[in-house]
Amino acid sequence: MRALLVVFALLPMLASAQIYRWTDAQGRVHFAQRPPAGAERIEVRPQVMERDASTREREARSERFFEARRQEQQAADRQASERHAKREQECRSLRSRLAQLKQGGRFFRSDAAAERVYYSESEIAAARQQLATHIDQACN
Repeated sequence: MRALLVVFALLPMLASAQIYRWTDAQGRVHFAQRPPAGAERIEVRPQVMERDASTREREARSERFFEARRQEQQAADRQASERHAKREQECRSLRSRLAQLKQGGRFFRSDAAAERVYYSESEIAAARQQLATHIDQACN
């Protein structure tokens, strides 16, 4: 926070920095912010360059190109995020089913006559193994 205050305090001084020019005994021209004796103050103005129509069109094309690439990247990121969320939901569901199988109890399915057909212990163990394998492959 203090550094930020110092920067803001120094900004006006940096903006009003002076540049001085002088020629030494060997005839070389020098520029500096601190004036020696006999230095001339120079006013430096930013140079404004006017761009021609073809340059502006080239810049606009580049901007459109980069904007299209940015939008493509955002769409790809959204799709990846959606795929990741869907995968996480599937993994939660698989883990929940495995936890239910591990808790034990009686599990059944309905046959064609709408009668309950209970799973045997070996069928439940096979289902547990199959779910654990699927979780290892898909979720880890």
